[in-house]
Amino acid sequence: MLDRLRADIRAVKERDPAARNSVEVLLLYSGLHAIMLHRPAYWLYNHDHFFLARWISQYAKFRTGVEIHPGAKIGTGVFIDHGAGIVIGETAEVGDGCTLYQGVTLGGTGKDVGKRHPTLGKNVTVGSGAKVLGPFTIGDNTKIAAGAVVLEAIPANATAVGVPARVVKLDGVRVTQDLDQIHMPDPVGQEFASLKEQITALSKRVEQLEKENRALKESRAVE
Repeated sequence: MLDRLRADIRAVKERDPAARNSVEVLLLYSGLHAIMLHRPAYWLYNHDHFFLARWISQYAKFRTGVEIHPGAKIGTGVFIDHGAGIVIGETAEVGDGCTLYQGVTLGGTGKDVGKRHPTLGKNVTVGSGAKVLGPFTIGDNTKIAAGAVVLEAIPANATAVGVPARVVKLDGVRVTQDLDQIHMPDPVGQEFASLKEQITALSKRVEQLEKENRALKESRAVE
């Protein structure tokens, strides 16, 4: 337990430039407190002391703003930065050296049974507000961008962005074009253009029918 605690404190000091010393991290970092409280809750959960395990996890949620189900597996050297709003589900697994920012959800979709939550490999970084939903694996050293919604497996050494998330870098090489925020298609404008074409076609058809109707009336008048 002490070795894990030292590793967790060291992870904070290495990855947070605002961390001044170990005492400050130990006493003042809510993300570290959430992990510290999760360790005994996880042990109790795996020894069938479910109520006490959940009590500790709910206390941790109230105390830190981080909700980690006692059944979740949290590796060594995991850094939860800021922590507010983080949710980690029962069957989620977080590998050694991972970094989670505020607002991250490691959750399920409601469609799966058994293994319902994601598995993060080692040294995965999940940006603020990102949602990783489903029983798949995120490979080692992968980065999930802030606000991304990941709904399928991501390979190792990748960078994934967007909603739904897609891989834009793999092993440091860009695999898709840069996002063009200016020349993106306008679905509303496209629909209006389609409607305009249909109205024009209908107007021509009505005009043609009116001509045929007038011609028919004139022909009957002559008879």
